[in-house]
Amino acid sequence: IRFLLTFDDGPSSALNDNPSEKILDVLQHNPYQDNIKAIFFTQTRAQGAGGSEHGKELLQRIHQTGHELAFHTATPNHANHRFLSPEELQSSLEQGINDLKMVRSTKPILVRPPFWSYDQRTLDVYQQHGLQMLLTDLSANDGVIYFFNFSLTKRRNMRKMLSALRPQWQNGKLPSIDGATPIVVTFHDINRYTANHMEEYLEILLDVARELEIPTTPLPFYDDTEELR
Repeated sequence: IRFLLTFDDGPSSALNDNPSEKILDVLQHNPYQDNIKAIFFTQTRAQGAGGSEHGKELLQRIHQTGHELAFHTATPNHANHRFLSPEELQSSLEQGINDLKMVRSTKPILVRPPFWSYDQRTLDVYQQHGLQMLLTDLSANDGVIYFFNFSLTKRRNMRKMLSALRPQWQNGKLPSIDGATPIVVTFHDINRYTANHMEEYLEILLDVARELEIPTTPLPFYDDTEELR
């Protein structure tokens, strides 16, 4: 297997202790594999994310350092696409695609809907705009934390989900690309706890794969943008 890292909701607009910046730094340099490339599902118009001046700068940095810029939403907040009117959804997609095209020079190819909430209508509209939806195999479950910002179950959570996926991998039911099965892993790059423990999360993924006797490729994380796509 090979871990394909993805991040939702950013980039963070924070000027101090910015979690998106920390995550980008860790992906660049860490004890396990340098120059890791990831997919960032971005909010292009939220003031706490890509709608801010600093957020726009980080969109540029994400792209320039070889990560894949993808679409999450272009509403002023984290609005559920299923509850938008047809006109609102069309406008949001057009705005977000154009926002990312200004950075990437090409249209984004991937979408992950807010709250991972979708129906046939939203899927049809995504496809009309040339977007393919990507959800996940493993999730850090770090997107909604109401009263505290820490997790005591990081390792147990990842092990449980990878263990549930293991029979499908063993039976060849998961897609293989270039001799490896991509395992999509999701974090949130606006979460400071995630940013402060990103190295630990990388270690956990490698550890639970070893514990479950699921071999990884020599480079266990994607490090080439085209291979990632």
